[in-house]
Amino acid sequence: MNASRLELAFTSANDLLAGFARGRFSPVEALEATLWQLDRLQPKLNAFCHLDRRAAMDAAERSANRWRRGQPEGLLDGVPVSVKDIILTRGWPTLRGSRTITPDQEWPEDGPAVARLREQGAVLFGKTTTPEFAAKAVTDSPLTGITRNPWNLEKTPGGSSGGASAAVAAGIGPLALATDAGGSIRIPASFAGVFGHKPSGGRVAMYPPTPYASLAAFGPISRTVADAALMLSVIAAPDRRDWEADTDPPVAYHTLLQSDPRQWRIAFSATLGFVTVDPEIRRIVEQAVRTFEDLGAHVEVVDEVMKDPRPLLERFKRGLTAYAFRNTPKEAYAKMDGELVKEIEASRNADLIEHLDAQMERAALARSMIAFHQTYDLLVTPTLAVPPFAVGTNRPDGYDGRSWYGFTFPFNLTRQPAASLPCGFTEAGLPVGLQIVGPPRQDLLVLQAAHAFECARPWPQRPPVAVAD
Repeated sequence: MNASRLELAFTSANDLLAGFARGRFSPVEALEATLWQLDRLQPKLNAFCHLDRRAAMDAAERSANRWRRGQPEGLLDGVPVSVKDIILTRGWPTLRGSRTITPDQEWPEDGPAVARLREQGAVLFGKTTTPEFAAKAVTDSPLTGITRNPWNLEKTPGGSSGGASAAVAAGIGPLALATDAGGSIRIPASFAGVFGHKPSGGRVAMYPPTPYASLAAFGPISRTVADAALMLSVIAAPDRRDWEADTDPPVAYHTLLQSDPRQWRIAFSATLGFVTVDPEIRRIVEQAVRTFEDLGAHVEVVDEVMKDPRPLLERFKRGLTAYAFRNTPKEAYAKMDGELVKEIEASRNADLIEHLDAQMERAALARSMIAFHQTYDLLVTPTLAVPPFAVGTNRPDGYDGRSWYGFTFPFNLTRQPAASLPCGFTEAGLPVGLQIVGPPRQDLLVLQAAHAFECARPWPQRPPVAVAD
């Protein structure tokens, strides 16, 4: 029984749907396998902060009845999906990893992406952990404690979507809805050895509004590219609550993944011109990039893609943080993450002219990348400068601030689509991610490149070593 449940827990969303259609197994069995895996591993990983078994089982039973009648409701009918605890979910608290939010209140509304998942029959079963207000790149918070990496429980799964990445890597659902405002999908995807796609800015509608919205995107974490493409096909639909979101009709990304790599002009940058990379990470990524050459793509090494944008990001975020937390009383600080409190305090002297200057610099950076993509269809880099590091710390030894994830946040500033895909393991058995970046609005191209790489070099679909029996 356990072996079959384990196999079902690591079955992709697309294969679950094929199994439902053939009657090999049901949405109820898929959910039972997910919950069985969750019960076994939640004490080790601490990846979930809310679970609703009854609602999930009711949804799975309704889905099973639809499949028996041959009338599935949508593209994800019966597939278990988790939601990061930053995103509004009807009937469930959205506490954002913070003790400053009161759980005892009405939660009457789904955010746009969650609403699209429900409409397409997804079985929502729980909310995944996040650092407080998704404000840092590892996942621990005063509310939920430390979330751990399923490849090594003494390492972080990254953040801020670390609960989502740990869950998917460990077979607790094939899909997770996550967010990314500086790397928060791609960082944990890299550290947990799964696939994560940050869509173009505006591709997936967001609500409620937030000062960080222009940096943020909602997107999928999954174990396969095809599963992420399927989920993006569902959630990338217009919603009237987000006036800045794309109004284009949804794209069936999952049906368009095949492409000809021989047409691609790819720039590979091992540093972007300013990131100091661990030598083992660089070696693994350089070897992985040869896969695109083997597929027939034209790959060119580019040493410098941009000047270091960290000072720009710091000045821009200072104004956003000052606004976002302007009404937070100082007496609340005792309940909050110390690192976040330091950022809030440092933002108190934010200057409007400085903020608008940073916005102009941001626009110039975006224009420079548009020009870059006149020469190159895609940019490939390491996802991160380092392998997973110790839990309970905010950054690896030898790196300050955001330097260790300097490959991810520039493309939040420019709002370009970017994905992280597994490309190997360190000698210590820890996952390494490869980042693929596309021109604005070219999400399909990024997914096609990731799919081509996955087909050429499939990554293992097995339980991570730290949680394998």
